Amino acid sequence: MLESSRGFLLLALGFITFLLYQTWQEENAPQQALKTPNPVIQSDLPPAEPSEIKSDGDIPVVTNNKTTSTTAEQSYVSLHNDSVEIKIDTLGGDVVEAKLLKFNQKLNQPEPKVVLLSNSNGRNFVAKSGLLGNGAPDATAQRATYQVVPNTEAGSQNKVTLKWVNDSGVEFYKIFELIEHTYQVKVTYRVNNKTDNALNFKVFNQFNRDRFVNTESNSGFGLQAYTGAAYSTSESRYEKYEFDDMDEKDLNVSTKGGWIAYLQHYFVAAWVPDQESVNEISTIVLNQGEVSIIRVIQQWVNVGAQAEKEMTSTLYLGPKDQESLEQLADGLDLTVDYSFLWWIGQPLFWLLTTFQGFVVNWGLAIILVTITVKICLYPLANAQYRSFAKMRMLQPKLQQLKERFGDDRQKMSMAMMEMYKKEKVNPMGGCLPLLIQMPVFLALYWVLMESYEIRHAPLIFWIHDLSAKDPLFILPVLMGISMWGMQKLQPTAATMDPMQQKIMQFLPIMMTAFMAFFPSGLVLYWLVNNVLSITQQLYITNKIEKEYANKKK
Repeated sequence: MLESSRGFLLLALGFITFLLYQTWQEENAPQQALKTPNPVIQSDLPPAEPSEIKSDGDIPVVTNNKTTSTTAEQSYVSLHNDSVEIKIDTLGGDVVEAKLLKFNQKLNQPEPKVVLLSNSNGRNFVAKSGLLGNGAPDATAQRATYQVVPNTEAGSQNKVTLKWVNDSGVEFYKIFELIEHTYQVKVTYRVNNKTDNALNFKVFNQFNRDRFVNTESNSGFGLQAYTGAAYSTSESRYEKYEFDDMDEKDLNVSTKGGWIAYLQHYFVAAWVPDQESVNEISTIVLNQGEVSIIRVIQQWVNVGAQAEKEMTSTLYLGPKDQESLEQLADGLDLTVDYSFLWWIGQPLFWLLTTFQGFVVNWGLAIILVTITVKICLYPLANAQYRSFAKMRMLQPKLQQLKERFGDDRQKMSMAMMEMYKKEKVNPMGGCLPLLIQMPVFLALYWVLMESYEIRHAPLIFWIHDLSAKDPLFILPVLMGISMWGMQKLQPTAATMDPMQQKIMQFLPIMMTAFMAFFPSGLVLYWLVNNVLSITQQLYITNKIEKEYANKKK
């Protein structure tokens, strides 16, 4: 029946929310976490064997990074700026650890910091890079062990130069520079060809990663933001390549520019190669899924006899900061993934950050976003609530029709349609605003899930983290009460069967249970939206009742 459309839509709201959870569980449920062994002290490691390199055609794939030195001090070089601290292994010159200095692992605890890359304590997530070609440092299974060039720049802690010379006297310099006040690491190869022959080299950048998922970042019911690989090509600015995809088929695409990345909740590690080069992007799975590799290999670069040339890549290790990522590479900002509702999510995020710039509180910014969205939807909501108010006025007449026609649904429907036409009431008038509001609700869900700015952001009192569930469940309960209040203001269809009525009565309880595990920022949005809706509906209903009473006079 047309009168029950509102009921069906409200029921659909609960069902869509349930499907949202189901989709998250199917697509992003955490993989089985790695068992973390007892910590290994680096200085206690015995002398190790050379790095293993697994051949993939003519391109070696670095699978591990063992050190040939007996002491950690001789094997690693550390760099830091005000944002990130990295550790570089002199064997191969790989970044084996990255610590984000502005982010704590736990709320209100300054230590430990978030560790993005790590090859200790059971983790294997490292950023590798190398140079391929005849006589290159990474051309054979015995990767080069670099020597650290003394830094002549006084007080410099964000740049290091590594050097290796092959048997022909060709000098290879691998230079790491942390860009100040950013999460970017500029990695430059400088080749000084002292021979009389031209040489060809090409750079590879890759991530080796286990499949560990941090279960502390879930948002309820074991749900996780996407953890896995992603890449970009000239044809597709952003593509996810999940661990399951890697198991089924190795990726192999060619593109000008592009980038590769590993995503996790709030943070991303990305390699951005030379954007003018034609690059090969591929994936490899080793040891039955223990190591999942995504890599990008740049095109050959010719270094003439007695000549010098540089080849540069950029490594990003930090939060999913849309502005910084957008400036670094085309499409890299899309790693902040708002799903298919990005066209709503991006304006909502812009509104959110704009308001936060004024009020300096993400919770208040969410409230202001809610009010703004409500104002934008006011014309539709006005039509919706006017329709509800008129339907409430017709309830006595609908009850009379029900008593008159009994169980004859066909005659009942015809009589109702005739009455609606006579009274100029559209029973579907309340549907459109709800349908429009649902995408906004879902888009804001993604915004709050994906925006690192919300992480550990407080509201007031007991809400210390808007990205986590309400620890006291006060907001979900208030939201359920407000939903019950909205339901009481809405007309009840005379033809609604008792079972459907009972389902509708339990809907606020169902939604409260769902919302209990949503980010508190999203529940705050829904609660404020409901309160504004109730206020608006009471105002319009009172206005319509007065208009109806004046007509009777």
